[in-house]
Amino acid sequence: MTFAAPAKINIFLKITGTRGAYHELASRFVRVDALHDTLTFMLKPTPRAGFELEGMGAVCKFEENTLTKAYRVLEAAGFKTQLEDFFAQHALHVKKVIPQGAGLGGGSSDAGAFLRACNGLLNLGLSVEALATLGAKVGADVPFFVYDVASANVRGIGEVIEPFEENVPFLEWFTPPVFCATPEVYKAFRKDFLQTIDPYKANELLTCKSEALLREREAHALNDLLAPALALYPALAPYVQGAWKMSGSGSTLFRIQDHG
Repeated sequence: MTFAAPAKINIFLKITGTRGAYHELASRFVRVDALHDTLTFMLKPTPRAGFELEGMGAVCKFEENTLTKAYRVLEAAGFKTQLEDFFAQHALHVKKVIPQGAGLGGGSSDAGAFLRACNGLLNLGLSVEALATLGAKVGADVPFFVYDVASANVRGIGEVIEPFEENVPFLEWFTPPVFCATPEVYKAFRKDFLQTIDPYKANELLTCKSEALLREREAHALNDLLAPALALYPALAPYVQGAWKMSGSGSTLFRIQDHG
């Protein structure tokens, strides 16, 4: 039983306010099916109790992993017995492909795919809305991956998902050898750039097609996190040239791939 956990790209990301320690945003997420991690539920040679996670040892500590957090959230939601019965028989193996610190949502996508898979395999009977609410407890980007749509406007602190009807343009992307720590980028934005937010201008972008935005707007106009990312990681600057835009908190750059 194998499930793909695709990456995402932020066509735009505008900060519209704060909510405690969190940042409210208006953003367009698009799913990148060509780049994905793979989750495989494998039968254990001998049944034994416990949630076993393989392939993640060098990536993240067990209890800090988004998959473990997603397991704990389902457990706390009243599905402890179903989880214990299933994972006494199965281990979860993860093949990581989505790079970390790249603004592509790899950990969040893993958690979203895990929640959707468990909902089906364990017959939990949760609606997508209920599953997304649980996903928000794991991470701000997880609800988008629970909805599993090609394009969506994302608002609030990531919990408001509005599927957006459009033909997503074909994108090319690359991740330079620069690791961007998401918490640090947001911290730098709050410290030095919070006064620049314009919620009205941000809301205008929500009605625009992704292709038009990428052709008509420059990188800084689309992503409020670009300035703090460049301030923290100046090695990123040479890559942000021409039509290249930055996804999320960085460091992945992307642009429309024009054919011919």
